[in-house]
Amino acid sequence: MEAYLDNSATTGCLDRVRDVVVKTMMEDFGNPSSKHLKGVQAERYVRESREAIAKTMKVKEQEIFFTSGGTESDNWALIGAAMAKKRQGNHIITTAVEHAAVLQPALFLKEQGFRVTFLPVDRYGRIRLSELENALDEDTILVSVMYVNNEIGAREPLDAVRTMMKKKAPRALLHTDAIQAYGKYRIYPKREGIDLLSVSGHKIHGPKGTGFLYVDEHVNIRPLILGGGQQKGMRSGTDNVPGIAGLGEAARAAYEDFPEKQAYLYELKAHFMEGLAALPDVVPNSLPGEEGAPHIVSASFRGVRSEVLLHALEEKGIYVSSGSACSSNKKLPVSTVLKEIGLEKELLDATLRFSFSTFTTREELDYCLDALKELLPLLRRFSRH
Repeated sequence: MEAYLDNSATTGCLDRVRDVVVKTMMEDFGNPSSKHLKGVQAERYVRESREAIAKTMKVKEQEIFFTSGGTESDNWALIGAAMAKKRQGNHIITTAVEHAAVLQPALFLKEQGFRVTFLPVDRYGRIRLSELENALDEDTILVSVMYVNNEIGAREPLDAVRTMMKKKAPRALLHTDAIQAYGKYRIYPKREGIDLLSVSGHKIHGPKGTGFLYVDEHVNIRPLILGGGQQKGMRSGTDNVPGIAGLGEAARAAYEDFPEKQAYLYELKAHFMEGLAALPDVVPNSLPGEEGAPHIVSASFRGVRSEVLLHALEEKGIYVSSGSACSSNKKLPVSTVLKEIGLEKELLDATLRFSFSTFTTREELDYCLDALKELLPLLRRFSRH
């Protein structure tokens, strides 16, 4: 048996996504900028995908810009917004537990002379609103707070963030990295006061190398990629029609029968966390139920190195993660997120992330729990030697 429990790293493409990608590569392969019929056919896929995505969030089609993925969307949001607003102020606020695609641009902007504040978080990865209130000032031009943390599934209080911004920094823009949230929550940027929002296609059963940035029509940001003037001159380069068509199809699918899908993920999460709680010396890092994301469970296994446990599970056909997929295959320092939530030192290198999709089964979770029950005593015995 196999159990793929690393869906926050990437998801498998849906059959319908694969079909439209192949069709736009092999049949309707025109350049959407071309004036002839092949180009018109290709442009139709781009237009229809933009319409489909906009519909899922109740925003305007012209507010959706296609990118190469979440990293580009995050970079563009931060750098593009900061450069556009630098005459109004130079203060940027983000959190200490953001994905590197936000943290690194923030550090880059700091090098360019911007003042950057990194907000601390509580034990479960949620920002401390009192710290945000203290940080906001008349010089603040951008606040970037992720919707859901990619490592432990913390859901940030964006409504409270926006309310506080309106009082203390009404001209500042709110950006959210929604890469782990889109498709798992109903997200309505207009209602939630979100100005900029980043999404990645391969987290929702779409193709890798695809994503989009939502930019509210009243927001001005600088383009980062210049050239042929595609996407209203905001993101030049020939449109990736197969990727965009696949992304649009994945977005449609993500919100079909949505309440049932979300409820199913919460059921899986509750079942898995209950199973983990029955194992000795396991410390949960994710909040239960609807307090946290429906598809992410982080847990620390006292006395066992995460890499050792990961590969022991792999030998049984169980695939999990020891951190963010963008860095977990490299020899990097221990997770910043785990440090920021104040995890005990001995648990920093003893933590795994389990993440589900609507294709995950209860049987797969039981198989993983049984494997953990078998492996943990054995690995702990060896680790003492």
